[in-house]
Amino acid sequence: MLLAKFDLKPIIDLTDDQFYQLCQVNPDVRFERDASGKILILSPYGAVTSNRNCEIGAELFIWNRQTQLGVCFGSSTGFRLPNGAVRAPSLTWMKKSQWNALTPEEQEKFPPVAPDFALELMSSFDMLEEVQTRMREYQENGVRLGWLIDRKTRRVEIYRADQSVEVLEDPVALSGEDVLPGFVLNLSIVW
Repeated sequence: MLLAKFDLKPIIDLTDDQFYQLCQVNPDVRFERDASGKILILSPYGAVTSNRNCEIGAELFIWNRQTQLGVCFGSSTGFRLPNGAVRAPSLTWMKKSQWNALTPEEQEKFPPVAPDFALELMSSFDMLEEVQTRMREYQENGVRLGWLIDRKTRRVEIYRADQSVEVLEDPVALSGEDVLPGFVLNLSIVW
């Protein structure tokens, strides 16, 4: 959930390195930056959402370890999207070739690329419209597959590159399609 949004541009226009440093010297604060350069402060997850996010992440990690097709990231990884925003989805994955194309410095900081897959797991205090806006931003910036999972309503929105959003009511499982080939998420660990 967004706690605060502030604009430092009247005072200073933070470079990517300065924003990264701001995040590093304030490790207890969840920062993001939107495409206009405004700094966002986000609240931490609650325990149930965090647990479900770990469960989903474990499934994705096990699949990825078996296939060795890419690299998985948790909610503390920021990605610098092509529009300039720095976002940290609940879970992300990118194919190995995309990861290996980054320099060691780019891998160490906020990778300047959209991941192939992004998941947002809504917490009980997230606003649906805010998360949908984030998902559209991921889609517009090159994320090939995105899942917005709302535990409260047992609803999933699927975002695909250059396609309309697909909405599923109370699905049993989700397919990773051609982005995460062979990956199937059993939603019993989420609901």
